Amino acid sequence: MNWIMWAVVPALFFALWLYTSQLSSSFPMLQGKRIVLLIAHPDDEAMFFAPTLLALTRPGLGNHVKILCLSSGNADGLGPIRKKELVKSGLQLGVRSEDDILIVEDSNFPDSMTVTWHPRLISNLLTSAFAPKMGTVSPKEAPQATVDAIITFDANGVSAHPNHISLYAGAHAFLKALMHRHSGWECPIKLYTLTTTSVLRKYISLLDAPATLLGVVAKRKELGSYPTPLMFVSSPAGYRTAQKAMTTAHESQMRWFRWGWITFSRYMILNDLRKEKTL
Repeated sequence: MNWIMWAVVPALFFALWLYTSQLSSSFPMLQGKRIVLLIAHPDDEAMFFAPTLLALTRPGLGNHVKILCLSSGNADGLGPIRKKELVKSGLQLGVRSEDDILIVEDSNFPDSMTVTWHPRLISNLLTSAFAPKMGTVSPKEAPQATVDAIITFDANGVSAHPNHISLYAGAHAFLKALMHRHSGWECPIKLYTLTTTSVLRKYISLLDAPATLLGVVAKRKELGSYPTPLMFVSSPAGYRTAQKAMTTAHESQMRWFRWGWITFSRYMILNDLRKEKTL
């Protein structure tokens, strides 16, 4: 009986994986969009957003995906190394070229577990990067931007890291500033955030897929060009790619606890995003 269980359990797990991966591929998707993944540190893209990157960079979708990282992750003096690691990882996860991976080095955005970055400073940076004409566009005209969507952490930052949470507040501040003088117009940039789960769900890998599916089904849905919610489940090959983005690109960060993360974290296999309400 024991040998039957040892044979059946892995088979059921693999079947669940293939089923949820196939099911997620039938969900509404962003297509033909200019998308920015806004992260705080090199390795955020692999540890938290790998399923999103692997899905949205598929050539058939016609998206142009960029990564904007607001620090070089220099808390331990490894900033120059980590910048190179982010480029290598981003390319492995589907970003088109090195030019699409932008890393900011600014004393206002230190890599720190105790520092909250000011939302106005993040807003100013995003304005210069993606809405440089904000101050010159007439209130009678539609606001202009050079990207269509921003993807970042939600208000809890997945790991409660203050730098992650700052990105959420900063992105909202940016979109509020963008729409300040344009009442009645639609915001040209949609903001999607990665859902934070409980600690238990965070570390049960693919076994969290049923709960995530139920949550996605229960949420109010919007279709069209910017659907919500979004759900991405990587195939076994995609999961292996995400792991390699950590083990072969972010080598400087592979301490013992990160081996646990890349093995057990749901975020290495599945992401669910929701579109934020903006003014």
